[in-house]
Amino acid sequence: MTFEFANKNPASVAITMQSVLLALLPGCLVFIYQTGWGSVINLILAIASALAFETLSQKLRKRPVKDALADYSCVVTAVLIALCLPPLLPWWMPVLASGFAILLAKQVFGGLGYNLFNPAMVGYAILLISYPGDLGLWLIQPDGFSLSLIECIKVVFNGGLVAQPQWDAITGATSLDLQRDLLLQGAGSEIIAQQTQGVFGALHSEWVNLAYLAGGLYLWQKRVISWHIPLSFLATLALCTLLHQWLVTDTLFLSVQVFGGATMLCAFFISTDPVSAAASNRGRVLYAALTGLLVYLIRNYGAYPDSIAFAVLLANCTVPLIDRLNPWLYPQPDE
Repeated sequence: MTFEFANKNPASVAITMQSVLLALLPGCLVFIYQTGWGSVINLILAIASALAFETLSQKLRKRPVKDALADYSCVVTAVLIALCLPPLLPWWMPVLASGFAILLAKQVFGGLGYNLFNPAMVGYAILLISYPGDLGLWLIQPDGFSLSLIECIKVVFNGGLVAQPQWDAITGATSLDLQRDLLLQGAGSEIIAQQTQGVFGALHSEWVNLAYLAGGLYLWQKRVISWHIPLSFLATLALCTLLHQWLVTDTLFLSVQVFGGATMLCAFFISTDPVSAAASNRGRVLYAALTGLLVYLIRNYGAYPDSIAFAVLLANCTVPLIDRLNPWLYPQPDE
């Protein structure tokens, strides 16, 4: 699959990436509305640096710069990184994530179509491992409160929120963080529901997940992606959560798991990456089921509540085995 994607007509690749960017637009707008100008700054820094690193790598490899930039793949990578980052990080963090994504995860393997790992998740995971304090600090703005663009720029270029203790009162953990911590403390279902549940999903992230779902359905309707990965991923995560409720505790809410964190972003935009996902439809079902299982396990038993990056990267490691060592999973004529 990777080599097939690399050899596609650049114009068709560009059209695919443009469709992905269009589908991401509703989620971007909701995310920016909820988190403020800090996310706009993240998007600008990530996109600008991704374009710069892509240009640099093409010049070093003595390849046409225009063709690489015209396929929009580095822009999609940058947008996915920015949508995973909390607002008001130090300015160099989105730049660093884009650098690792483009140079280490993409170009070292040969460029678009040859990378084993999802570039956006490589960049994000490196930041998460290196700076967990910064990436765990989300801006929870009370009603009627917002930071102006100038205030956000000052924070971003003066060390980020970690270096601004005067705003600790408007920062907090995500609903997934809270749910896991409250479960470990033995809190009852009413307390957990009050602090983690919104109208139909996770508090503070349900609406952006709904927007990602709408964008994902648009991609499916346009045949940019197939149903195999999103359905298998969500079904596996939901099944694991329901089994957890039945066998372990009834206070792990399905709505928070499915409409919380970056679940829908992963289901429709990250795990469906045509390069790092499995090639056959049967392989995609297995690959996505493994991703959903890993998300559940790391969220509830690991150190990172929103475990999308690590789950996707671990599942990426199995793709060569899925594609090459299981003849049953190879594409069939009717697929």
